[in-house]
Amino acid sequence: MALAAQASAQARQPFSVPLECQLESGGWHPCTMTVERIGEHWWLQVGQRRFDFRHDGQGRIELQEASGPPREVSPSWSSQQALCWDGVCTKGNLPLD
Repeated sequence: MALAAQASAQARQPFSVPLECQLESGGWHPCTMTVERIGEHWWLQVGQRRFDFRHDGQGRIELQEASGPPREVSPSWSSQQALCWDGVCTKGNLPLD
């Protein structure tokens, strides 16, 4: 029982993945995706900018940058095989599930 609880606690630990990001059709830059809760809360760190994403489990995704207000975004796949959310794109070994 204790082993199962320990494995469950480890599964909830945030983890980071190195990726490439593109902002508003600019160039591709190294970035990091940190996943706090897979499919629920993650963020992209692109240089000094952090883009926070939250999914409500019912299809709605909100993006918030710095202290700005959250805004609803829609995910889409680009022709470059990148996952984009209204101008914020990332590609690489994405942790999708």
